Amino acid sequence: MSYSALFEDEEDIFGGSPRSKFMDVVFNANNDIVRQELENFIEKAATMELMLEEQLGEDVDDAIARYKNSHLDDVNTKTKSIFVEIMGSILSQSE
Repeated sequence: MSYSALFEDEEDIFGGSPRSKFMDVVFNANNDIVRQELENFIEKAATMELMLEEQLGEDVDDAIARYKNSHLDDVNTKTKSIFVEIMGSILSQSE
């Protein structure tokens, strides 16, 4: 899911950037929900890393760094989308 339309005026969304609001939510939401969402994200990242290792057969960290350097704008937009996605998941489960 892409939330790129939300980033046109980054400082106005929810009164701050997706990163700053994510941090607010993570440090103020139900600890069990935050832990579960972080575990889900880490499991997803581990799965993607294994997939990359199978596909690339090389050092994944170097491949990621090269990709990031050549696609910086896309990576920044996706990073913001992930912050919003995880934050939304946490908030939707909060009491």
